[in-house]
Amino acid sequence: MGYNLLKGKRGIVFGALNEQSIAWKVAERAVEEGATITLSNTPVAVRMGQVSALSEKLNCEVIPADATSVEDLENVFKRSMEVLGGKIDFVLHSIGMSPNVRKKRTYDDLDYDMLDKTLDISAISFHKMLQTAKKLEAINDYGSVIALSYVAAQRTFYGYNDMADAKALLESIARSFGYIYGREHNVRINTISQSPTMTTAGSGVKGMDKLFDFANRMSPLGNASADECADYCIVMFSDLTRKVTMQNLYHDGGFSSVGMSLRAMATYEKGLDEYKDANGNIIYG
Repeated sequence: MGYNLLKGKRGIVFGALNEQSIAWKVAERAVEEGATITLSNTPVAVRMGQVSALSEKLNCEVIPADATSVEDLENVFKRSMEVLGGKIDFVLHSIGMSPNVRKKRTYDDLDYDMLDKTLDISAISFHKMLQTAKKLEAINDYGSVIALSYVAAQRTFYGYNDMADAKALLESIARSFGYIYGREHNVRINTISQSPTMTTAGSGVKGMDKLFDFANRMSPLGNASADECADYCIVMFSDLTRKVTMQNLYHDGGFSSVGMSLRAMATYEKGLDEYKDANGNIIYG
């Protein structure tokens, strides 16, 4: 059911890959709420994913781009303004990838070239996106930009690895750029710290299934789904949140405020045997 929260607004959604993607859900909800949008993802993701099906469903254009390339980002914003007929009102940054996680490198044995890629793709791309948009004057005054984050930016989570560093940087960029963009153009910039979500990217994190279950047991309201995250993004894109900026907004069923829940405590005594090496030592990485 739509409420016309984004009626007449124009947006760009970065990162939709398949139906499990939060960005996919956001794109669907944005159009349902009256917006016109463009989609963007890497050329490889566009070729191998299902983005073309989403674009057909929503009657929107897909603009392939490497979000770490300023030149590609300039093309996305210029083309989007051309296609949509004016400046952009909202942008979603749903981009993250760690080669170290994919290669199962532990945090105390990182490959630094891969760390550079993690930070560039997952965080610095957000700065490049904002800087490019600002220089092109591509975002309307009172526009809204959201990037998806995770509580590992503040707390240590087993297996989340260098993505935690990337999320911490992402949130810092939102605050620093939020001040400048807010003062000069009333553009608000926030991050949403979402529950563990079984997206394609999320599933690559070591022990994600157990982390998902743990968070669900810890959270008074349970984990927030991708659909529910999309609803939250829509509210943040709407005019209902014009004075919310530079915030990291937790959307996790209360997980971030709980020390220990009864349901989590009840499972604690199951042991750590599966996380021990051949000598009986616990592998903490």
